[in-house]
Amino acid sequence: MLVAAAVCPCPPLLVPEVAAGAASELDAARTACIDALGVLAAARPDLLIVIGPADVDGRGPHPEGAKGSFKGFGVDLDVRLGLGGDPGAPVERPLPPSLAVGAWLLARADWADAPVEGLGVGETLEAERCAIAGREVAARAGRVALLVMGDGSACRTLKAPGYLDERAVSFDTEVSRALAAADLATLSALEESLAYELKVAGRAPWQVLAGAAEGAGLSGRLLYEDAPYGVGYMVATWF
Repeated sequence: MLVAAAVCPCPPLLVPEVAAGAASELDAARTACIDALGVLAAARPDLLIVIGPADVDGRGPHPEGAKGSFKGFGVDLDVRLGLGGDPGAPVERPLPPSLAVGAWLLARADWADAPVEGLGVGETLEAERCAIAGREVAARAGRVALLVMGDGSACRTLKAPGYLDERAVSFDTEVSRALAAADLATLSALEESLAYELKVAGRAPWQVLAGAAEGAGLSGRLLYEDAPYGVGYMVATWF
């Protein structure tokens, strides 16, 4: 059963070594993410699952100890998912960037409260399949916590990765309100085609969260919302 969740953005720029000289611009987001992880620890879960968007190679489950890297972003920095597994084992399937950022956050927060696994989901996964995946995740243990990685629209400004789309702000505002209220219906009803057009990386992970939270009776709290670099970033907790 789901007992707590934290929602965080997943840009590699969240990692200071990747952001380099611009690292301070996301200090508030990083602080909010660490605060959100504190809520997960306080819930005393039996299992923590990190969920994030992934391409074909990164989709599906990732075991504790799975490794990721930021070398593709010009930084010689490796991460591991949780404390289990063999540190010297070869990398069979690297973590997708979203889960690598999640692993970095957990290491920064000194997470040692429960076993950690990962789940990469396709950004185009249909809403109903997201809900099914969420229900399956929630049934994995008696007390399950989720770290849900995902960004809002990448079309918030003229200089955004997806350029300016006038629909972006209203979409992100709706998501922020839903995360703040733990509104499962609104998250479940997010339009897949619109999210794709607005380059929203978090739609599928958020809908997995909504499926996992069915019947859990959780309350929400929004800790951070902003759009640096023209991309919507949100941090929330459900508990």
